[in-house]
Amino acid sequence: MGIVGRSIVGLLPLAPRFFVRWVAKRYVAGESLDQALEVMKRISSEDACFTIDVLGEEISTLAETSFFIDEYGRVLDAIASNGIDANISIKPTAFGLLIDQEAAIDNIERIVRRAAEDEIFVRLDMEDSRVTQPTIDVLFSIHERGLTNIGLAIQGRLNRSISDINNICDSLGPDSDFRICKGIYLEPEEIARTDYRGIVDSTNDAIDAAIARGSYVAIASHDDPVIEHSLASLSSNGMGPGKTDPRPNSPPSRTGKGSGYEFQFLLGVRGDVRRALSSDGHLTRVYLPYGARWYEYSMRRLRENPEVAVHVTKALLMPWTNRR
Repeated sequence: MGIVGRSIVGLLPLAPRFFVRWVAKRYVAGESLDQALEVMKRISSEDACFTIDVLGEEISTLAETSFFIDEYGRVLDAIASNGIDANISIKPTAFGLLIDQEAAIDNIERIVRRAAEDEIFVRLDMEDSRVTQPTIDVLFSIHERGLTNIGLAIQGRLNRSISDINNICDSLGPDSDFRICKGIYLEPEEIARTDYRGIVDSTNDAIDAAIARGSYVAIASHDDPVIEHSLASLSSNGMGPGKTDPRPNSPPSRTGKGSGYEFQFLLGVRGDVRRALSSDGHLTRVYLPYGARWYEYSMRRLRENPEVAVHVTKALLMPWTNRR
């Protein structure tokens, strides 16, 4: 499968831009906020809620942060005015983390404080390993400034993830809130698991650790072994649809959140599984990216993880296996 994925990615630069757009439209909610709102209104009928992501990340000058600050302000206004059940996800490098960490923290605080006015949650997305610790430092800094409507993504494949979960829980207690995923960035084997089974096992371990520590746990995976393990882990901890979170150190109740956990899916991926979980009573959330930088996003994601190309190709050739 690795050879197939790399072969597809190798051909992508030769593909016409309109073809890449055709592929991307399944996974990106359009170029504008208005287009993203239309997608959310349509999918809301499936009892899904959303995490909105404005496409774009690592910038070269601090002046570029103004676009993201302004656009996320528009997103927050739209969520509130349209009564959408949604929170937002931001990439710290889009706010200057690799240029000036203190300036980035100030920029992110501005967004988080604005979101808090309407009880909207903010997720710090986790990027590649260069910024793992700096992103965790941002989380702590924002909490130190009195804002708790912010959580962190954890990449299960990283060897440090269990330690990070425990350290964050030691510091933040029941306010700790994680989105746990396998992680899309291909990291060296010195710091991460690189085989499929190892990545799945380490992701499951991270989910178990976060549940055991009383955190809010957003389970972000399309893999059956992770979903099945998570369901079993939730059940063994007395958690599930219609149940009050029984953990003595459980997180505070927040607008738009589940009872201690939720399941998350990327837009356009395994909609059938998401709908099945929702029909069973689990809170499900769709990660919904939009923006003018859809082409760069699509190409970068495929280059970083060629296996994604295989799933995209399968979805296009056999759409019945991957309903949106």
